[in-house]
Amino acid sequence: MKCTLVVFLSAAVLRAASGDAAANQLTPAEMQEGYRLLFNGRNLDGWDGDPTLWSISDGAIVGCSDGRPFKVNTFLIHEATVRNFILKADVKLRNNNGGINFRSEQIPGPNWIVKGWQAGVSEMGDEKSGWGNFYEERGRGRTMMKTPDQGWLIAKSVVHHGDWNSYEILADGEHVRLVLNGVVTIDTHETGPGSGIIALLLHNGEPMRVGFRNLKLKILP
Repeated sequence: MKCTLVVFLSAAVLRAASGDAAANQLTPAEMQEGYRLLFNGRNLDGWDGDPTLWSISDGAIVGCSDGRPFKVNTFLIHEATVRNFILKADVKLRNNNGGINFRSEQIPGPNWIVKGWQAGVSEMGDEKSGWGNFYEERGRGRTMMKTPDQGWLIAKSVVHHGDWNSYEILADGEHVRLVLNGVVTIDTHETGPGSGIIALLLHNGEPMRVGFRNLKLKILP
């Protein structure tokens, strides 16, 4: 399957194409609670990554490596540095391995490389998949969890394979909680970076495609 090119559509057409009239919009309740959008549904304003790998399609950020191989994991990086927050996002993965990094750090140099904490997004077979996992890119890996598949053992029964999944990430002091499709997969306390960037992962290896939409951030005291 080849990646689609960037397409700019009217708001009405975007809503029809996505099948979700509320895509990339805050609800009245979210506005009252203090959420803000990290993605406007139209372009990558506020984000930085390899333009040959990241695009907009049907109101979603799409990372795709079909016909564009690379050797080192690469990221789409948001401009903000945040400390305590709740981050909501919808994710759809075709194959391979992605993730949402938070409280992370960009490594200086080319290729948009990031290290730090990650909410797992992975279709690697039953033994290696990582939906719901708490992971540290270029660090402790899956040893952030009690077992290498702690989050996945809970998430595997609620994942919508090949379709959209809702993620909620809480980082409040040392408290880290991951919620996938309404189910808590990780609820732990972890010392580490007090603040950092948010970034979206496109993994090396087999050609892959991953989509993100409804990226909504609430800053906590």
